[in-house]
Amino acid sequence: MNENLLQIDQSVIWHPFTPLVGHREPLLISSASGCYLHTSDGRKILDAISSWWVNLHGHAHPYIARSIAKQAQTIEQVIFAGFTHEPAINLANRLLSILPSNQSKVFFSDNGSTSIEVALKMTFQYFYNQVIKKPKIIAFEGAYHGDTFGAMSVGERSPFNAPFRPYLFEVEFIPLPTPENEEKVFAQLAQLIDTNEVGAFIFEPLIQGASGMRMYAAAWLDRAIALAQEREVICIADEVFTGFGRTGKNFASDYLKHKPDIICLSKGITGGFLPLGVTTCTEKIQLAYRSEDLMKTFFHGHSYTANPLACAAANANLDILLSAECQENIKRISKNHSQFITRLGSSKRLKNIRQLGTILAMDINQKGETSYFHEARNALYYYFLDKNILLRPLGNILYIVPPYIITNEELERIYKEIVLLSKVKF
Repeated sequence: MNENLLQIDQSVIWHPFTPLVGHREPLLISSASGCYLHTSDGRKILDAISSWWVNLHGHAHPYIARSIAKQAQTIEQVIFAGFTHEPAINLANRLLSILPSNQSKVFFSDNGSTSIEVALKMTFQYFYNQVIKKPKIIAFEGAYHGDTFGAMSVGERSPFNAPFRPYLFEVEFIPLPTPENEEKVFAQLAQLIDTNEVGAFIFEPLIQGASGMRMYAAAWLDRAIALAQEREVICIADEVFTGFGRTGKNFASDYLKHKPDIICLSKGITGGFLPLGVTTCTEKIQLAYRSEDLMKTFFHGHSYTANPLACAAANANLDILLSAECQENIKRISKNHSQFITRLGSSKRLKNIRQLGTILAMDINQKGETSYFHEARNALYYYFLDKNILLRPLGNILYIVPPYIITNEELERIYKEIVLLSKVKF
């Protein structure tokens, strides 16, 4: 039966980020619980990346599952234009209570990419409604904001979006700031802003996820936001990855004195149960839309906007996330990562070891430049998978982004396998 299912899969399904030839067949997952994925042939795989960074509290968490089931017996879906419902109202209110205090309105969508699309359109129309021409956007080199066209446009030009490059709008890219170049990058940012043509500055705060877990200083970003806002440039924080405790705080923006104008959320928002996107903004952004002129309406929406089941999952997720136990787990994981870095010392095989909260990353010292397409990627991926640990390297960049319920013993199991890499040839 399992072989038949896999044959059907290969016949009818096109998997994301997966070549159609030259790769192992997918693993058939029959169930999942806690930190583990259970395969149809009896394997128990430790999910050390929270299934693409979405699962916060472990798979099939009973509290979130019960919340969804209860909601399904009341209302499963309703059009959100002209209607509303309690799960969405509660969720919006609760998000605003823990987000930076300058955020005042919540716009729902479906996923991380669409939360970015909403933010970009919201910004463009903000100026359009006021008959102000500020068409340029600043983004970081190496940025990844999603796979829809607006999100691709503000992302790094790479092999991922090369076929679509002629259709992407132009963006001013600046290098990611490092201790060596941060003053030069700040000067470049200031020069672009001085043209008075820049309408938005979009960034992944403090860490670029898909680009290789590249980290930069909160102090630099604070200065950049202050300068941008002083010159009427809308600052958009893509917290799709960094939100909901990943960085050690509820949001990466909590490390900043100067807060973004718009914040994008997804991934961990429902604890990994259902897709949901959120874009929040300040009162200032809304003022440009508050008009009796119908043409100043924000004409954007999705069929499943604020789906009640997804909102119920997100509310249950927040119950767990904000509990004392979960907050202590986040601190515990962060401490374990930090202690592991100290244990590694000056490893010859591992370099550029870095951490932000529950996120731990390192480069595997191999020939060639550090890159998503580094040839070591597949060897590293299967090395850990064959040991029943799910780590999905970004090229030769290894990272751990675990569910918050992971135990010290499970972390130690991952750490030990990383240490053993020094004895393995790829």
